[in-house]
Amino acid sequence: MVTDEDCKRGMKAFKRRLKLTRLDDESRLGRGPMSGGGSSGIESITPPREFSQEVWDELVKRGQLSRDDEGFYRVGVLKGGMS
Repeated sequence: MVTDEDCKRGMKAFKRRLKLTRLDDESRLGRGPMSGGGSSGIESITPPREFSQEVWDELVKRGQLSRDDEGFYRVGVLKGGMS
């Protein structure tokens, strides 16, 4: 049984990992110094392993996350896509 507290902690960990993954992508060396940087194209990640699959399934059921391909998740629900 997944509690509301489990979902809250799982969502917080997911958002933190997504933020760090995007920052890491944006700060890579391949970007030119005069290019103005650029935003990350990362929209989905694999969820943190500290939480069980039940937590991620519950967050999808609640509409806070949506499934992407092959074990990846993204924040929110995709329009016309998988939920």
